[in-house]
Amino acid sequence: MAIPIANPKAQYLALKDEIAAAVEQVFDSCSFILGPNVSALEKEVPDFCEARFGIGVNSGTDAIVVALAAAGIGPGDEVITTPFTFVATTEAIMIVGARPVYVDIDPTTFNLDPSLIEEKITPKTKAILPVHLYGQCADIESIEEIARRHGLKLISDGAQAIGSMHKGKGIGAFGDASTLSFYPTKNLGGCGDGGMVLTNDEDLYAKAKSLRFHGMDGAYSYHYVGYCSRLDELQAAVLRVKLKKIREWNDARRANAAYYIEELKDLPIGLPIAKPENYHIYHQFTIRFAKRDELKEKLQQKGIGSAVFYPSPLHVQKAYSSLGYKEGDFPESEKAAREVLSLPVFPELTRADLEEVVYAVRESVTALI
Repeated sequence: MAIPIANPKAQYLALKDEIAAAVEQVFDSCSFILGPNVSALEKEVPDFCEARFGIGVNSGTDAIVVALAAAGIGPGDEVITTPFTFVATTEAIMIVGARPVYVDIDPTTFNLDPSLIEEKITPKTKAILPVHLYGQCADIESIEEIARRHGLKLISDGAQAIGSMHKGKGIGAFGDASTLSFYPTKNLGGCGDGGMVLTNDEDLYAKAKSLRFHGMDGAYSYHYVGYCSRLDELQAAVLRVKLKKIREWNDARRANAAYYIEELKDLPIGLPIAKPENYHIYHQFTIRFAKRDELKEKLQQKGIGSAVFYPSPLHVQKAYSSLGYKEGDFPESEKAAREVLSLPVFPELTRADLEEVVYAVRESVTALI
């Protein structure tokens, strides 16, 4: 039996009738842009993530762009971030005209290493942009203290971390803004692209809300050069149906991860380490293994889906060669890129599925050592 790395269809089928009813209501209303579902979602998601305000936009990438722009980040500025993540963080920084300045990761969490941040701060530094990778919060309280001490903005990429917590607080409680992605395979995923900016700052909220709608402030009155980046009503309707299940789904992911950790703990592989101060929601269950590519191939032969997030850190990507980095600059990120492999952890996995994954991993690893 083939087990994929993700299975959004299983989630859809379980909610098919509710989703169909929600979508039909939108078509009946013909309110497709910034309608009542978007307004409601912009209250419900911030409440869940412990933020005051939410601004729905059309992707997780645009959420970062809008948050940076609303925080006043632009040409000539530097933003400290991680090279080991999806490209959207670096991309967004460069879209607003700023320069990404990379800091290496903590190899146990794959998140930005706070102890390396201050040495990269210059007079041009205006913000820090950590990523809550794989569903585990970065050491956000420590990073927040650094940002406060140096007068920097703190914007977190929480695309993989809706529902995760640090020291009992949701990701929306920290910094100037946090961003979310509603890509279909995320823990809370829509039926297309979508994202949200979370903030507790009323001024940043007002500017972000304007920027996502062409910089408008009233009918055909424009205060900023903005974007066309609105979360549409159909996506919001679907997401509101799914949001009711997010705690249950996150709990299932955590239970699946706990099973894997118990059953694989004696193997010579690196298992995820959840810091005691964090509530890890396992958007990905990511192991480390020196012969990663060979392991991936063996699992594929056994019908077990796996994926590499991410096979190359951003500082060595051609698109960002102008930044002047080279291989060897961030050894922990580079090592992680050679070793990480994510296993199926989605909430619809059955016990039989989990047992099959464990058997395949054990057999494959044993054959490779």
